[in-house]
Amino acid sequence: MSENEQANPSEVGGAGDPEGSGSVVDKSRRRPLILGLFVVVVVLGLLYLLYDVFIGSRSVSTDNAYVAAENAQVTPLVAGQVVDVAVVDTQPVRKGQLLMRLDDADQQVAVKQAEAMLLLTQRRYAQAQAQGSAAGASAQAKEAGVPQAQARLASAQADLEKARTDYSRRQSLDGSGAVSGEELTSARNAMLAAQAAVRLAAASLTQARADVISARREETAASALTAGVSVNNAPEVRAAMSQLEQARLNLARTVIRAPIDGVVAQRTVQIGQRLASGTVAMTIVPVDRLYVDANFKEDQLGRVRSGQKATLHSDFYGGDVVYHGKVIGFAGGTGAAFSLIPAQNATGNWIKVVQRLPVRIALDPAELRAHPLRVGLSMEASIDLTDPH
Repeated sequence: MSENEQANPSEVGGAGDPEGSGSVVDKSRRRPLILGLFVVVVVLGLLYLLYDVFIGSRSVSTDNAYVAAENAQVTPLVAGQVVDVAVVDTQPVRKGQLLMRLDDADQQVAVKQAEAMLLLTQRRYAQAQAQGSAAGASAQAKEAGVPQAQARLASAQADLEKARTDYSRRQSLDGSGAVSGEELTSARNAMLAAQAAVRLAAASLTQARADVISARREETAASALTAGVSVNNAPEVRAAMSQLEQARLNLARTVIRAPIDGVVAQRTVQIGQRLASGTVAMTIVPVDRLYVDANFKEDQLGRVRSGQKATLHSDFYGGDVVYHGKVIGFAGGTGAAFSLIPAQNATGNWIKVVQRLPVRIALDPAELRAHPLRVGLSMEASIDLTDPH
């Protein structure tokens, strides 16, 4: 046999192993290694248990969190053509700062028309007031005619009484030759004329009284628009004032200013563009009033309450910058519940998926001013469960 063939059997796989296992670990060392591995697993398990009891159970965290804000949409309240845009995207603005202007020619004309209508209405009020006064004077004049008609009636009645007396006296002398037939006829005609005069005077009195009633009613109708009011609070005048205020308001609305402090975003308007009322021209993001929507798993929220403190880190700044906030509320439903096509779980192939519920966390404005954030940035949020809130 050659020297190569007489090599150490332990160097040939399985030659020195009576069981032929081919193990590279000496059998005498297996037990300590297995025991050591077991100890390591036990220690790791104990460490995890201690972490979960004393650290992990004191807070819940997620990296499925994003910065959000209650953005303000800038929309013109009147239609018009854009003649000036004073801001651009990413530009910081203050509340009340000029954003853009619309052509105000139509609104200026409307203001002038409303002013003219107000003057006309005020003059109509004065005219109605004068007509009421004239109607009152006319009614007084009509009332003065009633006593005159009564006097004429009394005079006619006296004349009738005299005519009747004369006729009766002459009629009693008829046949004695003391009164002629012509004289008797004349006395009868005078009595008939006096009776007609009484009827005419009575009709005149009735007409005078009717004229008074009519004149008073005309006075009431003429003064109805001015009774109990002045030129400043008459209904028609106030309506004209309201139209003037509306016209002036529309004129002021052609100058569009920032409703809040923030940063301009999504500016879509250009000079020369005609905007309809309610068209979104741009968005202003209030960067000093941001919040975080943290999407926690449903099995993490059992001990989360509104008012609990939270710490957050932004990928934008890294772990060196810590934000502090507090829980201010929970969403009304999970993201899946409000999706465009909600999940249909009443099927035979249903598989349970852990849902996430958005939790809103308010941020400290002072920290936001020191380290500004922007809407949509990723955050890591951790809620302190030991907070009694």
